[in-house]
Amino acid sequence: MAILTKRERIENALNGREVDRVPIGLWLHHPDRDQDPRALAETQVAFAKKYDIDFIKLTPFGLYSVQDWGCKVKFLCTKNDVAEIEDHGIKDVDDWNRLGVFPGYYGTWGKQVQLAEQVKKLLKGEDIPFIQTIFSPLTTAWKLAGNRLFSDLKENPAAVHNGLKVITETTVNFIRANIDAGVSGFFFATQCATTNLLTEEEYEEFGARYDLQLFSEYKDETFFNVIHIHGENIMFERLAKYPGNCINWHDRTTGPSLWEARKITDKCLLGGISENTVLLKGSHDDVQKHIREAVELGGTSGLIIGPGCVADPRTPAENYFAARLALENNVALVSGL
Repeated sequence: MAILTKRERIENALNGREVDRVPIGLWLHHPDRDQDPRALAETQVAFAKKYDIDFIKLTPFGLYSVQDWGCKVKFLCTKNDVAEIEDHGIKDVDDWNRLGVFPGYYGTWGKQVQLAEQVKKLLKGEDIPFIQTIFSPLTTAWKLAGNRLFSDLKENPAAVHNGLKVITETTVNFIRANIDAGVSGFFFATQCATTNLLTEEEYEEFGARYDLQLFSEYKDETFFNVIHIHGENIMFERLAKYPGNCINWHDRTTGPSLWEARKITDKCLLGGISENTVLLKGSHDDVQKHIREAVELGGTSGLIIGPGCVADPRTPAENYFAARLALENNVALVSGL
């Protein structure tokens, strides 16, 4: 078939249509750049062009959604060390009731809108989709309060619900600002949809009811909307019903596998790369074999190759190249296994 543009390739994968090759996305944090929206935008666009990947997953620092509510954040600003929480913003149960709603352009949230604006400007009309990272309200609450969240939601559920309402409204404002900035979609990330932390009933009450409010804001406005389920023992079947059109999880280290996921959902699958083992430590040949296995498991239709989460910044450049080049002739790769 004819060579597709990156947007066409992603759109075809999202809709289960034929592709000229299986698309790929690669992403990592850049903690030496992520406090400057322009610097981070330049870094991410340059990375996408260097490795010829098919979309840009914006990677703002992981605590952007809590700093404005009083989390004390330690910035190391090195290439390999991400920001850390020094002190949580929720110290007692009454703090949940003191949270205020922010506009989408406010403070640290607003810097990530600037990131999206800068990426759009740098692409100069090039047909490369880019998606903004948003966190589930419950994930933001966990970062904001630490592990006291889980005792508070049992002992003081009304207070936690009050906080989640504010977090949700602020995230909705952020979503709207990013749509105005021109993003292609959103990478919705939850770190709490795991039975290691909550029962499915607890997640339904404190997670899903707020998650779905976010999706309602953009599911019909943007074309590339990823559901990222972080961790082990995940609630895959529950979140596979969310109204995103692509799903991403640590498929190489926790269930279901790409092959098993095909039996559960007809959404596009994004995964196949073990970012902390093969991509980081493997040889060029190891990475290529790894990608071939992923395509064999997921098939060439409705699949985007990518990591289960952010790649390690110490990953060798040759391994990024190997992952991309492994997809040059995906039909031959599948039939040759």
